[in-house]
Amino acid sequence: MSILSPNPPHILYREIHHQHQHQLWSSVSGSLLPKSNGSGFDRSKNEWKGRGKRDLRAYAFWPELFKPAALEMEAIQDSQQFDEILEQAKQLSQPILVDWMAAWCRKCIYLKPKLEKLAAEYDTKLKFYYVDVNNVSQALVKRGNISKMPTIQIWKDGEMKAEVIGGHKAWLVIEEVREMIQQFV
Repeated sequence: MSILSPNPPHILYREIHHQHQHQLWSSVSGSLLPKSNGSGFDRSKNEWKGRGKRDLRAYAFWPELFKPAALEMEAIQDSQQFDEILEQAKQLSQPILVDWMAAWCRKCIYLKPKLEKLAAEYDTKLKFYYVDVNNVSQALVKRGNISKMPTIQIWKDGEMKAEVIGGHKAWLVIEEVREMIQQFV
């Protein structure tokens, strides 16, 4: 471990209580062991407090080496915000993905976390947004030409370029969305 980095930024330690067979996980930055306010390790006295045999194991990790598993998609609340997002994307010459969904739609709810995982893969190339059609004006829904949900669209240069209507299994929808993204990224 010291070969990789002498000072890992985060230490994850696990305190195992053999008497009760449960584990406490904690994460600290800087020092390895925090002071205990009850049972546990007391750094000031360099001893364990409380009853029962305990074992302490430490693991180092470097969070900057790992990408997040998912990125939360930003909600579009109204037409004005949608116009601003389209204008900003146009200036950056970057496409955006918009998931048109509804809170009552089971397939939409099931698909959203899968799209957020996909967003983590394309975090620098493509921005992901969602619109809950029940919380916005019908003018915005008509502007997207939405008839079924979930509908996933790619917008570029202020225009809708491609869409996938996700009425089938989520893994198939994600594959279709991935293929659609590859055309524009």
